[in-house]
Amino acid sequence: VYNSAPNWGVAVGDAVGVAEPVLSQHLHQHQGQTFSFVSLRVPSPLSLVVNGKRPPGHALAPPRLALTNPSAMPDEAT
Repeated sequence: VYNSAPNWGVAVGDAVGVAEPVLSQHLHQHQGQTFSFVSLRVPSPLSLVVNGKRPPGHALAPPRLALTNPSAMPDEAT
């Protein structure tokens, strides 16, 4: 579940409904090994129904702003 707060999640045994799932098949090769798996992407915890209820607002990760200055000297980077 993308954009979920670090302290929020579902527990084993919870009934979870996904309104608009995005199912993807992945196939990756690395150092002679092949890895294949299916993923189910959920854009936000607020798009779920857990045990018949919508998650609370605090289930959504708060916005975070990160700034960098590509023209700054390496020791001046923020």
